[in-house]
Amino acid sequence: MKQLILVFVGGGAGSVLRFLLGRWLNTTPNGIPYGTFAANILGSLLIGLILGWALKNNSLSPNSTLLLATGFCGGFTTFSTFAYENHLMLKSGDFLTFAIYTLGSLVLGFAAVFAGMWITKAL
Repeated sequence: MKQLILVFVGGGAGSVLRFLLGRWLNTTPNGIPYGTFAANILGSLLIGLILGWALKNNSLSPNSTLLLATGFCGGFTTFSTFAYENHLMLKSGDFLTFAIYTLGSLVLGFAAVFAGMWITKAL
């Protein structure tokens, strides 16, 4: 039960922060939704940092990892919104923005995870 509460609290905090970031950065009806993009890239970096730190130092408890990686990062990042926004771009015929957003999200998301792992290894 404690683990469920940790994931619930972390997920709630991450979701609220993603909502606020989206309200701040998703200001235009067309074009790249920068709030979702930022949440996904920052969340990827953060999960790389968290899991890299946990692996390197063996200092994060399984409960802390659940709270931060599974809960917070899971609530903060959003594949479902990403997929829906891509659907809207394709539906409207905005193929260039779709390509830039999709490829940028994938490439930078992977790079952010690797960067987070590298940063914790270097510290």
